[in-house]
Amino acid sequence: MTRSALDPNTEHTLILIKPDAYRRGLVGEILARCERKGYVISALSVVEATPDQLEAHYAEHVAKHFYADLARYMMSSPLVAAVITGEQVVAGVRCLTGGTQPTQADPGTIRGDYGRDWGSGTVENVIHASDSPASAEREIAIWFPELVR
Repeated sequence: MTRSALDPNTEHTLILIKPDAYRRGLVGEILARCERKGYVISALSVVEATPDQLEAHYAEHVAKHFYADLARYMMSSPLVAAVITGEQVVAGVRCLTGGTQPTQADPGTIRGDYGRDWGSGTVENVIHASDSPASAEREIAIWFPELVR
């Protein structure tokens, strides 16, 4: 797969600013944190996720017991999909994001500062970030098909 609208010589990653962050007005702060680290927002879209997008994005989780709740959460309100670009951006954005569980994420990370764990198995961790360059390429194709050919 070659990128037609993204520089193939620069690393890209995908972030999804999840519905809880969208509802809480955290989109600007999350994007600003990426920009303050020197990364560029190369594509941005406010999206109402579809079941097909979520099944493709979370393919490894579809058969797991928590998938239905995850899909419901991801479709509960709009989310923001963004392609972030820069040197070593996948690893850098993962550091900004923090650990998956908000209660275990370091203070100063996005999840450490804004994530919520309601203690009943309900976790609102505000952001998804690609975990590898290969995942980023696959995920960008799901959320921004116009950027790949």
